[in-house]
Amino acid sequence: MEQTRRIDFGAGAIGGGGPLAFIAGLCAITTSDHTLAIARLLREICRAARAPFVFKASYDKANRTSHESYRGPGLEAGLAILRRVKDETGVAILTDVHRFEEIAPAAAVADILQVPAFLCRQTDFVCEVARAAHVVNLKKGQFLSPWDMGNVVAKVRSVGNENVLLTERGTCFGYNNLVADMRSLVVMRHLGHPVVFDATHSVQLPGGQGKSSGGQREFILPLARAAAAVGVDGIFAEVHDDPDHALSDGPNSLTLEQFERLVDETQRIASTARR
Repeated sequence: MEQTRRIDFGAGAIGGGGPLAFIAGLCAITTSDHTLAIARLLREICRAARAPFVFKASYDKANRTSHESYRGPGLEAGLAILRRVKDETGVAILTDVHRFEEIAPAAAVADILQVPAFLCRQTDFVCEVARAAHVVNLKKGQFLSPWDMGNVVAKVRSVGNENVLLTERGTCFGYNNLVADMRSLVVMRHLGHPVVFDATHSVQLPGGQGKSSGGQREFILPLARAAAAVGVDGIFAEVHDDPDHALSDGPNSLTLEQFERLVDETQRIASTARR
């Protein structure tokens, strides 16, 4: 498979034929101490594996199924927590933005700004994120084909930003279900930018629990292994120390032990596939 552009973030990089990178963390921030503890544990797992690592967490989950669901601490408090994590661990930070007024303050903290899947077609929003961010992670909309992402990449590049990641997170497959098409990873890599497979959101069951989304955690590892064999540049995963009691996306989050296994298995498969 052809080589993609190398994208540098913090002390690490993704793409360019380099090692498989991992973007992992909490769906939604709860407390400062909990977020810092998870970031440290994930950093150590990736450090032991010599794998590039980005810590991800959301200060506001603005697209929850129900308005009654937990969303996070909000912009100001959430960014303060992410700043603390960055300062005390030295890891790169990814967070998602949902409104124009969040972009500048989030870009001042995060190394990578993520355009959520539901917003990837919003031209003005995508361009504004691209202007402010060092690196943009574009989540492919559940409603888009992989070749449609070429137009989204073009929007980012139109304002002079070439540092683009493309993340596959599944495609709508009937009601309350997603399917992960491995062909999508190959198609998007032809755009020349690093491709990341979101192994946890790809097993989500959107709205599957009525007022929240469900998930099929048992399929995360098999799909991540398949994506590593196809030849992705990175794996994205949500991780929690107690997923069954997480306030957001628990059913499709990994335990720390499962994440460690995912890192080990996907690294070995990726190494073999690249040879």
